[in-house]
Amino acid sequence: MLKYIGKRILMMIPVMLGVVLIIFFMLSLSPGDPAVQILGPEATPEQYAELTEQLGLNDPFLVRYFNYVVGICKGDLGTSYSTKQPVINEIIARFPTTILLSALSCVVGAVIGIIFGIISAVKQYSFIDNLTRVFALIGMSVPSFWLGLMFIILFSVKLHWLPSSGFYGPKYWILPSVTIGLVQASNVARQTRSAMLDVVRQDYIRTARAKGQTEMKIIFEHELPNALIPIVTVLGMQFGRGLGGSIISEQVFAIPGIGMLMTNAIGNLDYPVVQGGVLIIALTFSIVNLVIDILYAFIDPRIKSLYAGKKKKVEKAADVKNTEAKAEEEGKNDGK
Repeated sequence: MLKYIGKRILMMIPVMLGVVLIIFFMLSLSPGDPAVQILGPEATPEQYAELTEQLGLNDPFLVRYFNYVVGICKGDLGTSYSTKQPVINEIIARFPTTILLSALSCVVGAVIGIIFGIISAVKQYSFIDNLTRVFALIGMSVPSFWLGLMFIILFSVKLHWLPSSGFYGPKYWILPSVTIGLVQASNVARQTRSAMLDVVRQDYIRTARAKGQTEMKIIFEHELPNALIPIVTVLGMQFGRGLGGSIISEQVFAIPGIGMLMTNAIGNLDYPVVQGGVLIIALTFSIVNLVIDILYAFIDPRIKSLYAGKKKKVEKAADVKNTEAKAEEEGKNDGK
C-alpha cells in the first residue's frame, strides 16, 4: 500500500508540470500586456522597456517556464503585479475559505444526493423515482451562478432570511454551499441510484431478505456499503468540481477566496496570481484523488487484500527460493 501511495505521489509531479505548461501557454496567447496594464497608457517607452525587462516578459517562452518551475521547487510562486506581495502569501490567506466552501458544498451534495439516490433505487420506476431523475436532470442543466442569483433574490432580497454576500460565519455559508451542493447532488443521486440498482440484484441481497432481515437493515448494512466505491469516486470528482466552480460562486456571493482572487487577477493581467491559483487548485484536486484511492482499500476489503496478496506472493516466492537454495546446499554437502 505504501509503495502504491509513493507511486501516486511521484505521478503528481508530471501532472503539475503539465498544468503549469498549459496555463503558461494559454496566458501567452491571451490579449493584453501586463506592463501596459501596470504603467498605464501614459508611460514612456523607456519605462515600458525597463518594466518589461524587470518582469522577464522579454525572455523566450521556455526560459520563463523553466524559471517558474525552479521557483516552484523553492516554494516561490512569484510576486503579484498588482499588490507587489508574494503570491504564496495571498493564496495561503484565501485558501482556507475556498476549501471550507468546497467541503460544505460536498457535504450538502453527498447528503441530498445519496438520500435521493437510495430512495430512487428502492422505489424503482415509481413516481418518486421519476421525480428524482427529473430533479437530477434539472440540477445538471442549471448553471450554479444563475441558481445563486435566484437564491439571493428569494432568501436575501425578498424574505431577508440570509445574507447575500460575505463568508463571515455559519449564516453566510448557507446560500453558497447550498447553491453548489444542489448542483453536485444531481450527479451524486444519479450515481447512487445506478450503483444501488447493480447491488440489489445480487444473490446475497435475496439471501438477506430470505433470512427475514428488515428492509432498512438490508439497505444500510448490505446494499449501500457495497455500492460506496462509485459513490465515493463521484464525490471526489464533485469536490474538485467545487474547487473550480468556486471561481464563479465566490464572485456571485462576494466570498474572499481563491476564486475571487483569480477573477480579479485575470482582469488585471496579473499572471503570477493566475498561475499560482490554478496550480494550487490542481494540486489540491490531485491530493483529493489520492485520498479517494486510499479510501477504496478501507471501503472494500477485497481491494486491500490485493495489496496484501501481492506482498504475500513476494514473501512466498522468497521462501521458496531460500528453501531451494538450502536444499541444493545440503545436497552438495551430502555429495561431499
